[in-house]
Amino acid sequence: MNNNGCHKKCTLLLSTVVLGTCLSVSLTVLSANAADTSAEVTADGTAVDWPQYRGDLAGTGYSPLTQIDASNVSALTAGWRYSLRSADDTSENGPNSQATPIVVDGVMYVPGADSIVALDPATGTEIWKHTVSGDTPSRRGVAYWAGNSDSAARILFTAGTQLIALDAATGAPSTAFGEQGNVDLVIPYNSVPLVYDDIVVVGANTPRGAAGGIGNARAYDLRTGEKLWEFSSVPQPDELGHDTWEGESWQGRLGANAWPFYFTVDAESELLYLPLASPIPFAYGGDREGANLFANSIVAVNIRTGEYVWHFQTIHHDLWDHDPPAAPALFDIERDGTRIPALGVTTKSGYLYILNRSTGEAIYGIEERAVPPSDVPGEHAFPTQPIPVNPPALARVSYEPRDLVRAEQTSAEHAQACAELAASVGAIHNEGAFTPWAYRQDESSTRTTLLFPGLTGGPNWGGASFDPATGYLFVFSQDVGSFGWMQAAEPGAALPFERRSPRPANFDVQMGDARWPCQSPPWGRLTAVDSRSGDIVWQQPVGITEGLPAERQQTGRPGRAAAIATASGLLFMASTDDNRFRALDARSGAQLWETTLPRRGNANPMTYADNEGKQYVVIVATDEVVAYRLP
Repeated sequence: MNNNGCHKKCTLLLSTVVLGTCLSVSLTVLSANAADTSAEVTADGTAVDWPQYRGDLAGTGYSPLTQIDASNVSALTAGWRYSLRSADDTSENGPNSQATPIVVDGVMYVPGADSIVALDPATGTEIWKHTVSGDTPSRRGVAYWAGNSDSAARILFTAGTQLIALDAATGAPSTAFGEQGNVDLVIPYNSVPLVYDDIVVVGANTPRGAAGGIGNARAYDLRTGEKLWEFSSVPQPDELGHDTWEGESWQGRLGANAWPFYFTVDAESELLYLPLASPIPFAYGGDREGANLFANSIVAVNIRTGEYVWHFQTIHHDLWDHDPPAAPALFDIERDGTRIPALGVTTKSGYLYILNRSTGEAIYGIEERAVPPSDVPGEHAFPTQPIPVNPPALARVSYEPRDLVRAEQTSAEHAQACAELAASVGAIHNEGAFTPWAYRQDESSTRTTLLFPGLTGGPNWGGASFDPATGYLFVFSQDVGSFGWMQAAEPGAALPFERRSPRPANFDVQMGDARWPCQSPPWGRLTAVDSRSGDIVWQQPVGITEGLPAERQQTGRPGRAAAIATASGLLFMASTDDNRFRALDARSGAQLWETTLPRRGNANPMTYADNEGKQYVVIVATDEVVAYRLP
């Protein structure tokens, strides 16, 4: 069933352009029915849950807990740990888990390497464990459904092409769902399902070389597993946006898929927000002239029907794989006594777009700015791209020779290695944001594009967090550049040109046990943006580079995960590749606490209070859950 008939009646809008800046803006906390931002609280008011991947349906990454605050956070200590390894795993590193646990009604649920487990959140004691046969479960998380009068509460997760439901109390398969607890998705989704009312929504991870039409988000009935709708991320004939694909280039098109780790939904309007990825292949678009909707877009659809409501395209005709990597955070802004329903969506291109979540219109202005053309034969890069008037880019979007790291910033050895790397790649090409890949016509050419942000993006899948007390949005971004160029493909290739890169492909060098980027620091930073104005309030490098003198170690470090915010004015994040877990002051960015993790915390943290009122902060560190608490 495909409920996209409304596409035929809608008018195409590549992006909403609103110039100017809105002033005299204040923020209001979303009401419970506006975006379902409040976690569950027990009758005695002690236990506060974390029931969604990002805490709530609005994706705010926010908790109302205040027990851990600036006065006592330095006393945090590890409370309990739980291994996520399979029983027979004797490897050195174990699974690279990116999971964020959830806590509902006094029980924690989290995926392990080959299982789903339920834990006592106060002790880490195992309540039940369900071993998954066949494909391994998603390493990113699970979802919870409260059930109804006919169905017990369920845990939902994906494993390969399967959407699986377990009884939340026992871990046994929920046999009334699909076929004995399984629904065959056909196309895999390796992230966290979204549960809303009696609906579960999943995305799609596009396997290269597979059949087309597979990037679509889909919704299923939580009671039965029946498919409810499917949204065409590449518009079909007679649908809105179909004419943004030249000729027959829409047919069998890979990509434009809903791959992010989670989705968000506005419970008041029942709008679901789909972040859609770049087309495949991304680096050469000569076979797909046009803007290429709905690739690189946020699309709002009715969560009950899948019907299109609005879209905003963050990149037209993407050549850089700089899609929106996370669902938008939802919040409200009040201006002149009027509530503006807003959202903030990050992109790997380094930009944060603040939009009206009812209409998709920009709140603080977006301009279609001219960007450099491509000189690859047959490639018609889109002449403009939508760039926010405010806020400015949160990550590096350009490079000049003067930006090469200097010895006094890090070390003479590092600066020398970087100078040698820069010289080795030939003529470095960068014209600012959205610089296309340089064309090498023959072997005599050495032109090499240095792309910022690199292919892993500035912000990545962690998403933004939001503090309703201050109205600040918090976004972590990394600055790691990527090299590349276009050249003629080998005879018989599907496309005439292909992207190539040197080895290593990134603008960094190996120094000891870590890779150090080659442009001036910072290399990773947390930014606070005032949602009431779009202004940057503060930026703070996060992460240290060991091996440098103490006074030079605060370089910031790369990472892809994000921070969470609490009502006590604290931010918690791991993410960076220095294996640290940190607490920062939400108003200033100042670091208040730090601990060294047993392994890297390449995941979003979470927090909750147990039935005794004790607050915990949890991070998954590669292969185990680590819970911190006050003594």
